[in-house]
Amino acid sequence: MHCPFCSNEDTRVIDSRVAEEGASVRRRRECEVCGKRFSTFERAELKLPLVVKKDGTRQAFDVDKVHAGMQKALEKRPVSAEQLEQGVNAVLRAVQEMGESEIPAEALGEFVMEQLRNLDGVAYVRFASVYREFKDVDDFLAAVKTAMGNRE
Repeated sequence: MHCPFCSNEDTRVIDSRVAEEGASVRRRRECEVCGKRFSTFERAELKLPLVVKKDGTRQAFDVDKVHAGMQKALEKRPVSAEQLEQGVNAVLRAVQEMGESEIPAEALGEFVMEQLRNLDGVAYVRFASVYREFKDVDDFLAAVKTAMGNRE
């Protein structure tokens, strides 16, 4: 591992800890030359599928887009950053468990909505209103009823 400060190739691991509920390993390192310390994260890299959009185009799966979309829906809601990360990780696991080389954007959207429904009903309705392109109040009311049904 190269030192981010002086680009030296000789760094040593000082400490290793499990992070992100076992999904990664955090390593504390020290440069042999400049003596500065830094952290690295190691995680298993699994090939993620391509996402097939409504128009037929294909894009690489981007977990940052999932995170940003969920974060936007959860804006100003009483959901912690840790709960958001758990939701994003659940979406990622669901996608990986499909084991497909391509997944429809609709399936990805459903995974996201399922997690948002579990986290916060308002966030679910916010996301669903954009994702499902509500045309009228009836669409909105149906989403609210779905969110409310999750609480009962």
